[in-house]
Amino acid sequence: MKSFSSRRAQAIVVAIAAGSLALTGCSENKGTNTGANSKKDQKEASVQSKAVKYLDAAGSTGPAAEIAGAQSGGTITVYQEAGLSHLDPGQTYVSDAGQVANLLFRRLTQFQEDDKGNISVAGDLATDAGKMSDGGKTWTFTLKDGIKDAKGNVITSADVRHTVERLYAKFIFDGPTYLQTWLSGADYRKALPDGGFGKKHLPKSVLDTPDDKTVVFHFDQPRPDLPQTLAMAGYAIVPTKDDTKEKYDKTPVATGPYKIQSYKNGKSLVLVKNTNWDPKSDSVRHQYVDGFNFQFGVTESTQTKRLIADQGDDKNAIQLTGGVEATQIQDVIKNPAVNKRTVKGYQPYVMQLTFNLDRVKNLKVRQAIAYAVNSKSLIAGEGGVYGGDVAPNYFAPTLPGYEAKYDPYGRLATPQGNIAKAKELLKGVPAAEKKVVFAYGNSENGQKRKVAIEDALTKVGFDVVSKEVDAASYYEQIGKLDNPYDMYITGWGQDYPTPSTVVTPVYDGSQVADGAPNYSHVKDAKVDALIKKALTEQPAEAAKTWKEAQHYLLEKVLPAAPLWYTKQFQLSGSNVGGARYGSVSSLIDINHLFLKKS
Repeated sequence: MKSFSSRRAQAIVVAIAAGSLALTGCSENKGTNTGANSKKDQKEASVQSKAVKYLDAAGSTGPAAEIAGAQSGGTITVYQEAGLSHLDPGQTYVSDAGQVANLLFRRLTQFQEDDKGNISVAGDLATDAGKMSDGGKTWTFTLKDGIKDAKGNVITSADVRHTVERLYAKFIFDGPTYLQTWLSGADYRKALPDGGFGKKHLPKSVLDTPDDKTVVFHFDQPRPDLPQTLAMAGYAIVPTKDDTKEKYDKTPVATGPYKIQSYKNGKSLVLVKNTNWDPKSDSVRHQYVDGFNFQFGVTESTQTKRLIADQGDDKNAIQLTGGVEATQIQDVIKNPAVNKRTVKGYQPYVMQLTFNLDRVKNLKVRQAIAYAVNSKSLIAGEGGVYGGDVAPNYFAPTLPGYEAKYDPYGRLATPQGNIAKAKELLKGVPAAEKKVVFAYGNSENGQKRKVAIEDALTKVGFDVVSKEVDAASYYEQIGKLDNPYDMYITGWGQDYPTPSTVVTPVYDGSQVADGAPNYSHVKDAKVDALIKKALTEQPAEAAKTWKEAQHYLLEKVLPAAPLWYTKQFQLSGSNVGGARYGSVSSLIDINHLFLKKS
């Protein structure tokens, strides 16, 4: 999953984390005291790799459990530096849009999280998490009665079919592709070029809707993770009658507890209650506040200053995906009254300097950069130990198969960079190959990263040409196959706890396409063979294959230089109740909020 944050992930996955588990260590799941001890943080983060539970009808029936002390009324102000990348669910694979999607849209399934960070998959529009048959090749979902969209139209199986089929359309290019490729293969668009908007539909042998309330998926191999996949924001329902194709990205119709009252791209988004949302049908969400007022263009430093001061409307405010600005962290942690208003946690993301392999073809150049980059400096810009830890490889501590000591480029021993080793690798490399174009987001933290990258690489003889990219469309720009950049900071976190959701989307050669998360454009026969092998193996054997794939990628291919693992450290106003670390989103749990006084 791509994560988007002006501070931590100007180039990653979240969509919302679809199944990473919570940090325990606090009964109210406010996160750990992240930053005090990296080894301890990583050990606690390892609980996020537990498998989730699939709930039956009883566990999927609303209303959601009441939050202690919750009040109704008032409007929460939400600060964000960059504008939203997308509002169309099918385009949602970044954490800012994913957070908003939790308020606006419902899927067949949804993640349910308790105060101790335990995660389950519940039926959302479906009565349960799904019924598996044929050894996992067939999944059947039954829709709950009478669920309506914001216009009052009842959601039927035809809307589910339409939601799936529209993902095949060319105008959907920025969302997850698990379901489509599982149903129709890597070239899934060829199976339904018009995205189901014409007379042709997916065959019943793939997707069947025998009546208005039943949806049946048929796969060519077992897909035990389907309930988690369908809980991703990118698979939220788009009602057939409401779909306006490309225009839907600006004017989507809600199925969740809130709907859009007004939207000014890059400036503001106002959400109000959706009166057609029925809490009795929803075991996850609440509708405590009257609405949310999203304000874009507010820098992290300004967000932090306002929330520390805690005056007026700022008492009712939260940060969306940004965090406490690095230079103000000490102002927060040294003030007990302010510090108690924070949520902290270990995120599942690995930030890395990704190489465009179509342009940076010399392995020695990539290796020299991997040795030269200064993780220590980059992490300092993220808030030091409160913002992240040095990453020696591609697997985060939250992922099954994480190897804490696997460090092929000596990142742990020389986090500030190994200048001598980098210079040695560059001996004999032509000057033309030492000129590199680096893309960075035009945010406060994007500027910090630019300085850190330029400083580290210049020291070893690189000529760095930095190119500014609009932060809101960052992924869209670097996601173009024919982009003009040699490297860019990206990152990825598991969509749910298995290496398949990291290695496959980021390094599978069949997923080299415009908008796909294979940002390095790596196409390697051995990597592809290992991915194919692991996907057919039982967990114990698959773990060995994923390990082999990671080692081969890092040591023989090097599509990216690992930089740091991210941590979350967010602040909210004193009148915001229910603030906790959301282990599904790896951010403040936006489904759990209320105002103490409206």
